[in-house]
Amino acid sequence: MDKVKKYRNRITDSVLKLKLEAFGAILLVGPKGCGKTTTGKHFAKSYIEFQDEDNRERYLTVAENMPSKLLIGEKPRLFDEWQDAPKIWGAIRKNVDDSGLKGQYILTGSSSQKVETPHTGTLRISTLRMFPMSLYESGESSGSISLMDLFDGKSIEWEESPLSIDELIYAICRGGWPQSIGIENKEAALSIANDLFYQTCHTDMSNIANAKRNPLWAERLLSSYSRNICTLAETKTIYSDITSTTEISKPTFYDYFHDLEELYIIDELPAWCPSIRSRDALRAGNKRNLVDPSIAVAALGLSPDYFNTDFKTLGFLFESLCIRDLKIYSSGMNGELSYYHDRYGLESDAVLHLKDGRYALIEFKLGSKEIDMGAKHLCEIERLISEYNEKEKQVPLRLPDLKLVITATEYGYKRDDGVYVIPIGCLKD
Repeated sequence: MDKVKKYRNRITDSVLKLKLEAFGAILLVGPKGCGKTTTGKHFAKSYIEFQDEDNRERYLTVAENMPSKLLIGEKPRLFDEWQDAPKIWGAIRKNVDDSGLKGQYILTGSSSQKVETPHTGTLRISTLRMFPMSLYESGESSGSISLMDLFDGKSIEWEESPLSIDELIYAICRGGWPQSIGIENKEAALSIANDLFYQTCHTDMSNIANAKRNPLWAERLLSSYSRNICTLAETKTIYSDITSTTEISKPTFYDYFHDLEELYIIDELPAWCPSIRSRDALRAGNKRNLVDPSIAVAALGLSPDYFNTDFKTLGFLFESLCIRDLKIYSSGMNGELSYYHDRYGLESDAVLHLKDGRYALIEFKLGSKEIDMGAKHLCEIERLISEYNEKEKQVPLRLPDLKLVITATEYGYKRDDGVYVIPIGCLKD
């Protein structure tokens, strides 16, 4: 008898539970392979899978002629690949309106298939974004340091990460794709991200655009983008890089770029623009990033062994991994992530804001030699805010509640300057 695969808890589980109490239906979105269907099934009490070939024709016939019949079943009721039967959207919207009940339906579907619906579903169907798994969700982070505990004033004395640098490199290359977690054969696990990269360029981009996309152009765009990951590279820089080997027009380039955003592959970080500097001094463009660093590794054709001799590229990919994990952790904390950078070189690689106004300034540093510089940046931003508040007493800015340097190193502790040094292998929400 086949063993039933055990469900791995996700950070978004708590958010989904909350939304099921507030809305009649929930739409789960995110990149292909991030676990939307698995999570939907975990919370559903009944489900319809439109890609079940044994029942597909029957389901689609009912959905086309009388979609309300498919709503009959134990609730919450999941509709997987709902875009195959677009009339189900309107049926769910009407049923939610008529019944007024909460937590009735969950919808999941392919990110590469877009459907125009006659109604938006506003206030009836709420959207929940899902990501690949964080290191804590995949079981690789010990979770001994909680971001929420730090915000609530709980300090740390000394923590030790279970992740070696080689294990971290492997996690970056493998990615947080649920299908790859738990595979003992590392080469097999690494092939998941490579296949996702291939399918994105050769199939999904054409599907989402409803037009034939050149897979070679798509691959080169992602490859160029990956070379600029976690930088403030301008779009014209990426375009110039691509056109050195590819004859792609600027409008077509932007179309491909938009496709990758629609597929939740490109996932950039916005700027935080406080008033502590002149607006002219701030970098306000998005920081380039992908939803998972493994896509960049695949796009660049690299393997874990490559990073034995290239720690510079590894540093950018480590930052991408940290941003991925912080976006996941912040989703369970009702928070948002951004970055700060000015033309004087002062930066905070990430700024995590909670809805209650608290926030953390964060730097990502691969090695221990860089920790002092990261901490210096964070303390300087705090000093600038204090200085600004002295001058502008009527509208003071809140001082940072936390200053964090997140590292690939072994030990976590609090420095004398109040900065926490936290290994990514210890972190959770």
